[in-house]
Amino acid sequence: MSHTAPYGDQLAVVTVTYSPGEALERFLDSLDKATTRPFRVVLADNGSVDGAPERAAEREGVELFRTGANLGYGTAANRAVAQLPREVGWVVVANPDIEWAPGSLDALLAATGRWRRGGAFGPLVREPDGAVYPSARLVPSLGKGIGHAVLGKVWPGNPWSRAYRQSDTEVVERTAGWLSGSCLLLRRSAFDSVDGFDPRYFMYFEDVDLGDRLGRAGWLNVYVPSAEVTHIGGHSTRHSSARMLAVHHRSAYQFIADRHPGPLWAPLRLAVRAGLAVRAKLEVRASGG
Repeated sequence: MSHTAPYGDQLAVVTVTYSPGEALERFLDSLDKATTRPFRVVLADNGSVDGAPERAAEREGVELFRTGANLGYGTAANRAVAQLPREVGWVVVANPDIEWAPGSLDALLAATGRWRRGGAFGPLVREPDGAVYPSARLVPSLGKGIGHAVLGKVWPGNPWSRAYRQSDTEVVERTAGWLSGSCLLLRRSAFDSVDGFDPRYFMYFEDVDLGDRLGRAGWLNVYVPSAEVTHIGGHSTRHSSARMLAVHHRSAYQFIADRHPGPLWAPLRLAVRAGLAVRAKLEVRASGG
């Protein structure tokens, strides 16, 4: 996507809300300590009914942007970013249940000067218990993806999952295939160049897909562990409900099918769809759903 003029250097933070509860207040309180730079906050609200976004919008610098329906994570983020003024050249897209460590956003912003082709920058993400979540991963190849999908739950230390998660990679600033969408700093021109998140992904894999497309477009996905956030919601319970498990597996299939189109790959797509369906049923049964 071409532009008649470059973006400015202002900063905006977009968080997608759907009845976020008290987590949103913690997000905003910690964000105030995460950077010394001025910024605006846009709450891309997908139809909250708990009043939390409305209360948060009473704060100075916080804007409530109603999407009009539950559009999913990526589409809501896209719409919020699109309505930002051209002075905004840097956009954070983050979950509302993120807590920022002091100075963490400044650390992300500092990294942009070291990586001129950086399109997306991601912090070190901690679980609520302090464990480091593997938030900077390889784009899953067919072999690693299938190995991880089949064995990830029953044999977490299998070589395919370890390679995909970059489990043996030293925690240093580096490039990655993709970064967790729970917290991303995006160069707006890079985000625009790939038309943002793919709206076909309602939830899950929109970050994998974005990272892959940024890389194909010549941008870098940069992991910046000197910046830390905690994902209070945690990733371990993301797939707890039967509906979310179904959405997750549908998105996984979409990602694989997109990269293996045409009649030649039809048998593979059929096998992958069947395998993911079986895996989803097993996970629902294991979760008691």
